[in-house]
This record gives sequence, structure tokens and C-alpha cells, in this order.
Amino acid sequence: MTSVRRYHLAAAACAAFLAFPAHATTEIQWWHSMGGALGEWVNDLAKEFNASQTEYKVVPTFKGSYDESMTAAIAAFRAGNAPDILQVFEVGTATMMASKGAIKPVAEVMKMAGASFDPKAYVPAVAGYYTAPNGQMLSFPFNSSTTVFHYNKDAFKAAGLDPDKPPKTWPEVAAAAAKLKTAGHKCPFTTSWISWTQLESFSTWHNVLFATQNNGFGGLGARMAVNTPLHERHLQNLANMAQQGLFVYKGRNNAADATFVSGECAMITGSSGLYGNVKRNAKFAAGISTLPYYPDVPGAPQNTVIGGASLWVMNGKKPEVYKGVGQFFAYLSKPEVAAASHQRTGYLPVTIAAYELTEKSGYYKQNPGTDVAVQQMIRKTTDKSRGIRLGNFVQIRTIIDEETEGLWSGKKTVKEVLGNITKRGNEQLERFQKANGG
Repeated sequence: MTSVRRYHLAAAACAAFLAFPAHATTEIQWWHSMGGALGEWVNDLAKEFNASQTEYKVVPTFKGSYDESMTAAIAAFRAGNAPDILQVFEVGTATMMASKGAIKPVAEVMKMAGASFDPKAYVPAVAGYYTAPNGQMLSFPFNSSTTVFHYNKDAFKAAGLDPDKPPKTWPEVAAAAAKLKTAGHKCPFTTSWISWTQLESFSTWHNVLFATQNNGFGGLGARMAVNTPLHERHLQNLANMAQQGLFVYKGRNNAADATFVSGECAMITGSSGLYGNVKRNAKFAAGISTLPYYPDVPGAPQNTVIGGASLWVMNGKKPEVYKGVGQFFAYLSKPEVAAASHQRTGYLPVTIAAYELTEKSGYYKQNPGTDVAVQQMIRKTTDKSRGIRLGNFVQIRTIIDEETEGLWSGKKTVKEVLGNITKRGNEQLERFQKANGG
């Protein structure tokens, strides 16, 4: 056969192949707020899912901080080009729940995909937070965290503290901070997420309310409940520590995390999700312990509240997109996938099976402290500690940041700060209630 004839046959075969439409891959746009090591984790999850099948391709896109990605998604939804999946931090949950036309409940999406879905398979404290009053799960638990206490074991040793005995109570934290300062530490203790760690989780950990109506779970009429002697005592203690150089405020949101990872600050209250960053980048031995508490408060410690984020599915998409999203969520729920994510990041295992698989593997024994977040969350919750779900919560957190910054700088008193948080927070809650027909 001549090369010319061979060429014509090949061209004919190619044309015949192109005449039949190839099976199109359905793209799924996923907007998220995971940077650094966590961004790599998100990209790897998408790659692994995409490699596991040929029908769907998940495309993750970093959209800035949680606040920024939520704002961008709302604007995109109004313009008719919202992503298919949106990662929303827990503070935005009540707002998303109220946006009925904007979202497709995850339970419906899983049904459309023909994927088996049992809300009881998920860690109850996690699933319950993202479940509507009618029992329908609205979003998919993805990177759920809780507040924990991270500390630098090497710094403890150098200050003459026992690296295997982290402080469990707030008086012990102050005592450890004083020893660290004497040993030359410029930043003995810091915290990220002031509202989440020092008011929200602080409240549930001590089994007291952060807001009325069981922290918003009971309805839209919730109002702030932090103007109490216990909250005043705690903020006054932190203010005293700030004046003595024992507590150093490092900024809003998770700005303080970098100062712990670098070794600048020796102790931090923050997210369990910081573990992945510490494990990968810290040049010292680190430990994880439970959130500190006041031992004389009845009912303490109780349980901490959820943090992190969940995945919301946006409305108005084609059926094949929902099928793909459902398949992706089913993939993320596989025990081996969920267990690997938990171990890599420090976020909670989203399913009970993932927790059990991790425990059986001996991971918790080999990595002491990595089960602290799980243990804090799986304690029996009360009506006061189930979680906090408020409208305009993002704005309320900003108010708390603004007011407490006046406290750390010595410009405001604790009474002023708690009074202002209550007044300004209630204005936001009233606004949300009116806007949503409450």
C-alpha cells in the first residue's frame, strides 16, 4: 500500500470518528477559600475525583477569603453566572438558609445523582448544624473544624514548662504565659478568630448562651446574650494579659496563625484546621490540647462549636451538573477519602466511618492530640451548646472585632465593649429578622 493511499485511509477514518460526537465532559465550577497547603488539598481532591471517572470534571477556583468568596457568589448569582458549588463558612449558614431561591438542598442533589445519602452517616454535631428545622440537610459538610489550643513544645521546654502538660484552664494559660515571657518570649499567647474562640466557643464550652433563642436555632427573634458577668470576667482577664504582654493581639480572622507557625507566638487558640499548616511548615515540636476553661463554672467544659465551612449547591443548573455534584459529594464521603482529608488537614472527619477508620489505623496514637477536635465535638450537646446560627453573623463578628480591638489597646472598658457588642449586634439581628419576614 502506498503512503498516499495510507494517508487517505487515515484521513477518512479520522473524519468518520469526528462525525460522531465525543462524549462531552460536564464541567463543575467550584469556588472556594482555601489557600496555601489547604488549597493544594482542594486541588488534589478535584484531581483525584476527575481521574476516578470520565463524565465529570470538577474545576476548583480560589476566590479569596470566606467573606470575599461569599460576596462574589452573591453578585454572580444575581448576574446569572453563579458557580455550581460554593464553599461558605459556618457564619454564613443562616444567610444561605434564608436564600431559598439561590440554593438547591444537598439531599435533593444526592437524590438526583442516584447517590446513596444518609445524614446519619455524618458526625451528628456537624450534620445537625447544616440541617433545616424540617430535618432536611441543606449543605454538604466539607471542612468542619472546631476551636482548639495549639502550643509550642520546644518553647515550653525552654521556659521550664512540661511539654506534655499543656494548660487546661485559663488561670493555667496565664501562668504558662508568664513563664514564657520571663524566658524571653515576646508573644507568649495569641488567638485567631476572636469572636469564634473567645465568645462563641467560649460560651458553648461553658454551657452558657451566646445569643437567645438557643443561639438562633429557635428562630429569627434571637438577640445577643454576651453581656454577663462570666463574659465580662473572661474579657477582663484577656485585657489584663494584654497589658502585661502575656497576650498579644495579632489581627482579625486567622492572621495570628502565621505567628504561631513561625514560632513567634508560643500558644494560640484557633482552628483545628491549623494542624496541616503546622505539621508541614513549623520548625518545632507542636502539641494540641482542648480549649481552656474556668474550672469553677458549673457545666464546664461542655462542647465547642463548629467552624470551617460547608459546600452549598447553587440553584438553576442543568440536571447533568447536579448529577456530577452528587457524584463528587459521594466521592468525598467515602470513608478512605474522608479519613485521608481529616488526617492531612486537622479538620474533623465528616463521617463516623472516617473517624472509625482513622482510629483503627492507629493514627491518633501515632499523632497525639489529633483527636482533640473530634472529642470536643462529639460530646453530648445541650440547647445552649448545639451551635450558633445567626443572621448577619458576618457583620456581628466584624462588630466584635472592632469593639474588642478597643479593649486590647486600652481605649475601652470591658463594660463598654460588651454593651456595644450587644447594642450593635442586636441591630444586625433585627435587620435580618425584618428582611426575612420574622
